Amino acid sequence: MALAVTLIQAQEIKVPLRFDFYYDYDQVVEAVKALNKAYPQLTTLDQVGKSEEGRIIWAITINNPKTGKPLEKPGVYADGNIHGNEIQATEVCLYLANRLLTEYGKNKEITDIVDRNAFYIIPTVNVDGRAHFFADANTPSSNRGLRIPVDDDHDGLFDEDGPDDLDGDGTIATMRIRDTLGRLKTDPEDSRLMIAVKPGEKGEWTRLGQEGIDNDGDGEVNEDGEGYIDGNRDWAFDWQPPYVQNGAGNFPFSGTGTKAIAEWMLARPNIIMVFAFHNNGGMYLRGPSFKEAGELPQGDITLYNYLGTNIEKIVPGYEYLISWKDLYSTYGDFTDFTDNMIGAYSLVGELFQAETETFDGTFRMKEAEGRSRFGEASESERQRLKFNDNVTQGELFREWTPYKHPLYGDIEIGGWVKMSSRLPHAFMLQDLVHRNASAVIFAAQNTPKISMEVFEVKKLEGSLWSIRVRLLNEGAMPTVTYQTIKNKLYPQDLLSVSGKGITVV
Repeated sequence: MALAVTLIQAQEIKVPLRFDFYYDYDQVVEAVKALNKAYPQLTTLDQVGKSEEGRIIWAITINNPKTGKPLEKPGVYADGNIHGNEIQATEVCLYLANRLLTEYGKNKEITDIVDRNAFYIIPTVNVDGRAHFFADANTPSSNRGLRIPVDDDHDGLFDEDGPDDLDGDGTIATMRIRDTLGRLKTDPEDSRLMIAVKPGEKGEWTRLGQEGIDNDGDGEVNEDGEGYIDGNRDWAFDWQPPYVQNGAGNFPFSGTGTKAIAEWMLARPNIIMVFAFHNNGGMYLRGPSFKEAGELPQGDITLYNYLGTNIEKIVPGYEYLISWKDLYSTYGDFTDFTDNMIGAYSLVGELFQAETETFDGTFRMKEAEGRSRFGEASESERQRLKFNDNVTQGELFREWTPYKHPLYGDIEIGGWVKMSSRLPHAFMLQDLVHRNASAVIFAAQNTPKISMEVFEVKKLEGSLWSIRVRLLNEGAMPTVTYQTIKNKLYPQDLLSVSGKGITVV
C-alpha cells in the first residue's frame, strides 16, 4: 500500500502554508509564489538558474526594505533537497519562510530578526530530483543525483537498465526468490522479514535486489540506472574525481544548478550563516568535511559549539557533530565551499530519526541491531513494522506478493515503500519542520549586531576635535569568520567617518 496522505492534488496553495503533506515540485513553486504575492513588501523571488531538464531553481529573499538593503545586513541562507530523495528538507525551508512572514509584526523575536537580517532561501536545490521522486517509482533512497546520464555498465548506452515498477504500485520494492541454498530464512517473529540462516541450517530465500528486469538484454538486472552525479560532491572546493569519490562527475560544477547557485551566492557576500538541509539521522554537522583540511580556527569552533549545543536542545535527539570525524569524509562538499569560498558559518541538518517511529515508546535503534552483511532483519525493523501496523495502518510496508518474473520465474515482491524509512509520515512533519526551522531562527538571533558608542569628545585647538569611539557586537557571531580572515577572502572590517564640512586628519 502506498502512503496515501502525503499529497494534496489539484488544490490551490494558500498562505499560511500547510505542513501536513509533502509538496511536489510544482507545488513548491506555487508555494513560494504565494508567499511572494501575500508579502510583496518583504519578499523578492529570483530565478537562480535552471536544471539539466530545464526546471527553474527558485530563491525567495525575505528582507524589510525599511530597515536597509539586503546586502547591508547579515545574510542567513538556507536550502534543502540537494539530493532528490531528501524531500523533507524542502519542507523545512518552506516552513521557515512561512513562519518568518506570517509571524512578522506579531512575534517580537521574529520581527526583530527579519528587520536585522536578510534571509535567502532556496527550498529545492535538486529540482529535477524532487520532480522525479514524486512522479516516478522509487525506493526511499533512489533518485538522489543530478539528472546527468552516466554509462554505468560501459556498453555505450546511458541509463537504459534501471529498476522497474513491475507491479505498478509507485514504489521500487525488493525482489526475493525461494532458494534452499539461500542465506536467508523467514523471521519466526515476523514472517514479513528475513534473517540469516545459521551454519548447517537450510536456506529459504535469496534476495534478488530492487524490483526490475533486464531491459537491455545483457543478462543483468538494474545495472545501469539513472546517472549518479551527487550534487553534494560537485562544488569547487577540494573537489576530487570519481576514482577518489563516487558521484563526483568529471569536473566541479558539472551540474548546471550547482554552478548557478554558487554564482548567486557569490553575488551576496553578506551571507554569514548557511544551513543545508538533508536527511536522515538526526544530526547537525559542521566542517571540515575531510581530515586533511585541518581543524578550523578556535574562534570559529567556539561559535560553532555555541550554536551546536543549543540546537541539540532545540531539536531533541539530534547530535552536533564534525563531518569527517563523526560521520565520513567528503570532497567537493557544499558546506566546505560555503565555509571557504562564501565565508559563512555552515551547518548541515540531517533530518529525521527512525527512532521516532515508535509503537510502544521504548524503541531506540542501536548500532548493534543494524543489518548484517547479509541484510537480514534486525530488531529495529521488527519495531518499525509494529509502528507501520499500529500507527500508520500499514501504509509504509508493501506486503510480499507473488510475481512471474521473465528472468527469475516465480518470485515475490515486497518491502518498504518509497515514502518511508528516510522521511517521517506526514502526521509527524509539523514537529520536524518547526524545530529545525527554529534552529535557523536561533542562529539568526545571533548574527552580528553592530553599534557604535562615542565615549569621549574633546575639543582641541581651533576647529580640531578628538572623538573616541568603539564598535560593539551584541551578537554571538563575528562580522567575518576566522576562516575568512585566514583565507584572506575579504578585507577585514574598516571604520570610516565622513560628513558635511568634516575632514578626518
